[in-house]
This record gives sequence, C-alpha cells and structure tokens, in this order.
Amino acid sequence: MLRDGKVGLRARREEDVPALRDELYNDVVTSARADGRAWRPIPPGSKDPRLVVGDAEDGSVPFSVVELEGGALVGSAVLWGIDHHNRSAHIGLGLLPSARGKGYGTDVVAALCQYGFAVRGLNRLQIETLSDNTAMLRSAERNGFVREGVLRSSAWVLGEFLDDVLLGLLVEDWKPRQEP
Repeated sequence: MLRDGKVGLRARREEDVPALRDELYNDVVTSARADGRAWRPIPPGSKDPRLVVGDAEDGSVPFSVVELEGGALVGSAVLWGIDHHNRSAHIGLGLLPSARGKGYGTDVVAALCQYGFAVRGLNRLQIETLSDNTAMLRSAERNGFVREGVLRSSAWVLGEFLDDVLLGLLVEDWKPRQEP
C-alpha cells in the first residue's frame, strides 16, 4: 500500500465497487464533472473499466483510497494514460462525499506522485481539471504542479461548456513529502 499523510492507496477490491459505483459514478453531477464522456448509470455487476477489479490494462492503474486510521474507503484514484515511451501519465481522483474537505486530496496527489515518479520511473505527471474545481487545483499546486494552460470551453458539463485547467509536474521539480 502507498501511504501519504492520512490516506493509503491500495488495490481495488470487489467490496469497494458498490460504494464507488453508488457514491461516485452514479452521482450524475460528480461523474459528469470528472469524466470526459457523457454520464450513464453503471449497474451492479457492470464490467465498466472504471470499476473492474483486476490488472488487465497496463495504461491505467486504479487504486482505492482508504483512511490510514481505521481503513475506511474514502475514494478512488488512478494513474491513467500511461505513456511508456514518453514516460508520462495523468492523475485522477474522486473522493466520496463524506470524505471531501478533509485534506485527503492533497495526500492522494502526493501518493500518486510517489507512485508515478519513484515506482514507475515517469518523467512527467499531468492533471486536467475544471477551472472551478478549487479543491483539485489546490491539491495539485500544494504538490508542486504548475498551471500550464487553460483549455477554453473544452468540457461539456451538464448543458454548458466549461474551461479545463492543465497542470504539469516534472520529476526534476518534484519534492517528495517527508514523513513526520
């Protein structure tokens, strides 16, 4: 398990799937804001790649996010779009409603950076997020990500176009957080 701050990232388990499906992916607003695809409900037993437990696809590594104190499931994290040739990948995360506003996002981004840079040997990590997602922007910037640009009106979200912010971090600029 990867640990940082108050959270751990571990392999997705079958018992995680119902909560992630019900509280993240079947929440229309949350799902529509987090995914570039049109929202659709994910029924129980679905083989949707966002929920499948396994290791079939090397271009994406899903994690379940748990509180270190107590082990409760608090969300989902992923390193996706892994490009082995260019040694780059993208970061994504989603926290259950009960886990938001507790600083977990910053810890999750830090743990994903540790995984991407130290474990996978990547050179660049990238985050794309909606311009009004202040929690993700703050979590990224606290971990050293730099705003590289704005993709104007690039995201169709629930009936309107929104701007996406592109953030990047290079391994040479990464400063691993020290354990207390």
